[in-house]
Amino acid sequence: MSNELSSPLAGAHSASTSDSPRLLVISDVRGGYGRINVLEGIALSVGSGEVVGVLGHNGMGKTTLMRAIMGEVKVTGGDVKWQGRSIRSMPTHARAALGLGYVPQGRRIFPQLTVRENLQFAAACRKGVHVDHVVDEVLEEFTALIRLLDRPGGALSGGEQQLLALARCLCTAPQLVLLDEPTEGIQPSIIDDMVGLLKGWRERRGLSIVLVEQHVDFLHALCDRILLLHKGRVVSEADASDTIGMDALISAAGFVD
Repeated sequence: MSNELSSPLAGAHSASTSDSPRLLVISDVRGGYGRINVLEGIALSVGSGEVVGVLGHNGMGKTTLMRAIMGEVKVTGGDVKWQGRSIRSMPTHARAALGLGYVPQGRRIFPQLTVRENLQFAAACRKGVHVDHVVDEVLEEFTALIRLLDRPGGALSGGEQQLLALARCLCTAPQLVLLDEPTEGIQPSIIDDMVGLLKGWRERRGLSIVLVEQHVDFLHALCDRILLLHKGRVVSEADASDTIGMDALISAAGFVD
């Protein structure tokens, strides 16, 4: 890329995960809202422990793609498979139970519940666990939330709400996490913290991530591969470690690096 990325956004990428088992496979997926298709034949896959970025301007279908994977948007064509099994007709809660986690754009925390209650609610979705033990374990990775446990979610800053949304997702013990625009409206110091946090998730927990972003440096710091989405289609792809390929992808997207 044209300018060298500085730490902590500059990170060494892992060895290629192209041969890792496929957790998620999306084949020729179409879908949208009512009679209007937003997704026009998308295909992508995510391997075990892989981080895949999705880049694109507003209105290109990025959030619709995430919602289709989670079952919040009806898929009208193609298929969504989880570990080789079609989940196209499966409801959202069942997909979450399989190991799909979702941190949506806008965070969707419960503003009237305290931070602790938000985390307990998520942990309670798991069967056979002690809710408070799960919360305590997650808080070991989100120490900034400890002093805020009794504060209503709606009283948190934007950065604090994003940390809460990430922690709440982790309480569900996902294998793959869908992150939609996590840096939106967040100050740079919190973004730096998120890079370290998400790298830790991958290294310690082996999590796979699909990361939708318009912050190119953030994507480059975390992803193995980056896809360019345009008008509901994947039109380009590059390995994050491929400088020439990344420059071409960013140029095609019209983003300034």
